[in-house]
Amino acid sequence: MTETPSARPYRGVKAAERLAGRRGRLLAAGLDLLGAEQQDISALTVRGVCRRAGLAARYFYESFTDKDEFVGRVFDWVVADLAATTQAAVAAVPVHEQTRAGMANIVRTIAGDARVGRLLFSTQLADAVIVRKRAESSALFAMLFGQYAGDALRMPANDRIKAGAHFAVGGVGQTVSAWLAGDVQLEPDQLVDQLATLLDQLADPNLYGLMGTAAAATAASPDQGARSASS
Repeated sequence: MTETPSARPYRGVKAAERLAGRRGRLLAAGLDLLGAEQQDISALTVRGVCRRAGLAARYFYESFTDKDEFVGRVFDWVVADLAATTQAAVAAVPVHEQTRAGMANIVRTIAGDARVGRLLFSTQLADAVIVRKRAESSALFAMLFGQYAGDALRMPANDRIKAGAHFAVGGVGQTVSAWLAGDVQLEPDQLVDQLATLLDQLADPNLYGLMGTAAAATAASPDQGARSASS
């Protein structure tokens, strides 16, 4: 079978590698534009993205259908990278240090690259695709946090744990947003300490109905309760 020109190696670089390289340049350009300090989503155009990436417009469409798909892919790319580094940071420390390690990775990543923080958390960026992707990622992180909390507490999943997980994810997001906007004026390490301390309070089993379950079991077995009281 004869290879098409676009599928042939060029200067020793295979076609798939060239495609991946162009896609990476476009995603990086998208982060530059979406995470800019002065955000104007209406100014984000295919032509503008390609100009930023230094590529012809035809290369945009070999990876993305339209601008909305592109915006979603930029968001997914950034979230996936942050999630991977956070999971690695958490896995590298003992259980009692994991909350702080996770928060430290998130805060320090944002402090080191404000574009990431603006894309994921800034309330000024009100694009419909970004709003939807933030809701999806929040639901995902709440599910993961709920699973982690359930495992740590050795409790089956329940709606109290789910509520706590959504509270944690939403609270962290809102606090980071306020920090980026300057409403919360803490140094990065101070913000890490504050968030980690607050999240550690959510590890109290009393918040998730554990004590209530034990009390209900005792009430259902009066003889057991009497024996416990007399022992």
